[in-house]
Parts: sequence; structure tokens; C-alpha cells
Amino acid sequence: MAEEIRAEIVGNVLQVLATEGQAVDDGDTLVLLESMKMEIPVLTEIAGTLSRLAVAEGDVVQEGDLIAVVE
Repeated sequence: MAEEIRAEIVGNVLQVLATEGQAVDDGDTLVLLESMKMEIPVLTEIAGTLSRLAVAEGDVVQEGDLIAVVE
């Protein structure tokens, strides 16, 4: 079962910490967002493989934007 990970806040993609095809565990940080001078980690809630990474460093995301898919 795939999990779509979406932005919960408007922000800039400060750092991408994972790559497509990488194995991830529940609670791993995939991306760091920056919003209002705060760093917000984007976590996965399931273990699996990162099948799609939809953002790159420097991108701006809106609330609800797709960040990644874990299968």
C-alpha cells in the first residue's frame, strides 16, 4: 500500500534527505521544510521504498502539495 506524503504547511524545501529507491523506516525524515525561520521535518509514517520524490531543494510547497510517495 502506498503512502502519499503531503506538505502540511507552506514553506521552502531547505534540504532533501532521501533519494528515490531508498528504503525508509517509519519516522524517517525525508525532507526539511523552512517556514517562518523554523525547520519542519517531513516524516514517513510507514516503512517501505521511496518510489517518488516530488520536490527538490529550493522548491516552494503549498499546503497539500505532494512531497513523496512511499510504497
